[in-house]
Amino acid sequence: MATVTFDKATRIYPGTERPAVDALDLHIEDGEFLVLVGPSGCGKSTSLRMLAGLEDVNAGRILIGDRDVTDVQPKDRDIAMVFQNYALYPHMTVADNMGFALKIAGMPKAEIRTRVEDAAKILDLTEYLDRKPKALSGGQRQRVAMGRAIVRNPQVFLMDEPLSNLDAKLRVQTRSQIASLTRRLGVTTVYVTHDQTEALTMGDRIAVLKDGLLQQVGTPRDMYDTPANVFVAGFIGSPAMNLGTFPVLDGMAQVGSAKIAVPRVVIDGFKPEDKNSVTLGFRPESLDVVAVETPDSLQVEVNIVEELGSDAFVYGSLLDQTGKPSQNISSGAGDAQIIVRVDPRQVPKMGSTIHVRMRPNEEHLFRAGTGERITTV
Repeated sequence: MATVTFDKATRIYPGTERPAVDALDLHIEDGEFLVLVGPSGCGKSTSLRMLAGLEDVNAGRILIGDRDVTDVQPKDRDIAMVFQNYALYPHMTVADNMGFALKIAGMPKAEIRTRVEDAAKILDLTEYLDRKPKALSGGQRQRVAMGRAIVRNPQVFLMDEPLSNLDAKLRVQTRSQIASLTRRLGVTTVYVTHDQTEALTMGDRIAVLKDGLLQQVGTPRDMYDTPANVFVAGFIGSPAMNLGTFPVLDGMAQVGSAKIAVPRVVIDGFKPEDKNSVTLGFRPESLDVVAVETPDSLQVEVNIVEELGSDAFVYGSLLDQTGKPSQNISSGAGDAQIIVRVDPRQVPKMGSTIHVRMRPNEEHLFRAGTGERITTV
């Protein structure tokens, strides 16, 4: 097995000025499962294709282990790739699909059969080896694509949104299978997805990209508890974090109808571009429903209640001091919207107003000018 290193790797597509991937610095440990995540167009698939050798590297370099593979042909990089669309040969059986790369490489038939049967056993595909892809479900086809990668015994697995074509229930089942399988095999894995839930549940570490730039790298818990900037804070977590930029006066931020104390260290660090304001973030589970007369509580007009059985979420409008919806807040529900997790057995009615209070020390503070996280400790 091997480590993977992006050393200021840059990709600029012909006819464009802005890099699709801009000076990516990222080190992936031997046997690690790293997830590249971000919105469409952020450069995650391009990064994976650069590692695979399917895209040129315009600046910087890429290493697998201690070997510089920047200019090495894809077939010589000792990697195996799993694609979103399975890429199976419809006229071949499962066994032939899984062993095709080994056949092309000239491996003896007996060795190919042994490797295919071993991989099929791992993936619970033994009874399907003589079937063709059209006779398989989506999840089984994806496992065949995984098997084709496993039989090659590569140094690195590359997976490009392999679960996108599966239905919701099968996606949950297959992602747990992929995560446990790659850890059992101990193969370094780089996994691309736009789904932050997949990233949080599968990765040893997550790398968040935006506009070709690496925003943050860390464990799922790091990403959730200490996002490096406003973008990561709003992207990681489901439902997304509530975020708003509020003016600070006399050490207090005016959030809706409530005043929230802002640490002195934050105020002393204000710069001109902050305009004496702070960006405040708080997750839906960091708000507690309280009584009407509770000091410093926020008023939320209930627009929609989403009941999920074990959880319930209120999607509503944050009301200001005059009782009108506040415009300077956003959430996963959109602009001027706030999300609150509530007791699923005591959900409020649509159109009603609830009072909520932020739990102490569960707020996230960011610079209003740059969006960077403010550390108060």
